[in-house]
Amino acid sequence: MKDEKKKNKPVFAKRSLGQNFLVDQNVIEKIVTAVDPQTDETILEIGPGRGAITRKLIESGANVIAIELDRVFVPNLRAEFGEFRNFNIVEADALNVDFSTLLKTHNSELKTKLVANLPYNISTAILTRLAEQKACFSSLILMLQREVVERIAAKPGDSERGFLTILVERHFETEKLFDVPGSAFRPIPKVWSSVARLTVKETQPVENEELLRQILVLSFAQKRKTILNNLKQKYENASQILLNCQIEPNRRAETLTLNEWIKLTKILGEI
Repeated sequence: MKDEKKKNKPVFAKRSLGQNFLVDQNVIEKIVTAVDPQTDETILEIGPGRGAITRKLIESGANVIAIELDRVFVPNLRAEFGEFRNFNIVEADALNVDFSTLLKTHNSELKTKLVANLPYNISTAILTRLAEQKACFSSLILMLQREVVERIAAKPGDSERGFLTILVERHFETEKLFDVPGSAFRPIPKVWSSVARLTVKETQPVENEELLRQILVLSFAQKRKTILNNLKQKYENASQILLNCQIEPNRRAETLTLNEWIKLTKILGEI
C-alpha cells in the first residue's frame, strides 16, 4: 500500500527543471517506433518523468535503464516498473553521468540506443556530453525544442547554422523526424518541439579541440558580419589565413563546411 500511494501521488511539473509531461499517445508511439527497441538491445532513457515512454520500452523486451534527476519521480517509477527484470532506475544528473561505466555496471554488452526529452536550458550541455561519450551508443532519439533541432540539422548556408551545428555534425548524422505541438504536453509549453535521430559517425580529428571551440565562438559571435570581420578581432592577418584555407573572406560563418572549419583550425594552430 505504501508503494501504491507513492505511485498514485500527483506529481507536478517543475519550471526550474524545464519539465513538461508528454501525454499524447500518438506522439509516444511515434517516438518508440523511431527508437525501434529490440530484445537484444539496451535503451538508455534520460528523464523518464512519469514513465509514458518507459512503459512502451519495457514492453518491447529491451533492457531499459532510466536516468532521472528529479527524486520525486524515482519512487513512483520504482513502484510502477520495479517488478520488471529488464528495468533499472538510476537517480542521477545525466550531465554528470559516465555512460560507459553506467552501462558496464548494469550488465550491458548489448548494443545501446538512447532516448530523451531534453529541456531547452540544457540542450548544448547535454549534446556536448553525448558527443564526448558517443562510443557508448549506436543512435540517439532526442526530443528538443524545434529551434534546437533546426539548428543542429542546418546545412552550410542555412541561417540557423551555428556553433552547436558544428559540434553535433562532427560526431553525428542528424535527421529531423517530426514536429511535436505544445498541446502534446502538460502543462502546455509556448513552443513546439521536434524529434530527431542522431546516428553516430566517425569523428573528424582535430589536433586542438579547444582552439576549434574558440574559433567557432568568435566566428559566430556576430552572425551578420563576415567571417573576416569576426576573426580579425583576434587575428590581424585573418584575411591571408582565410585565403590560405581557400575560404573567401567575405563569406559568413554559416556558409562554411565542417571540413573548412577543421582546415582553418589546423592552420591557426600552426601560427
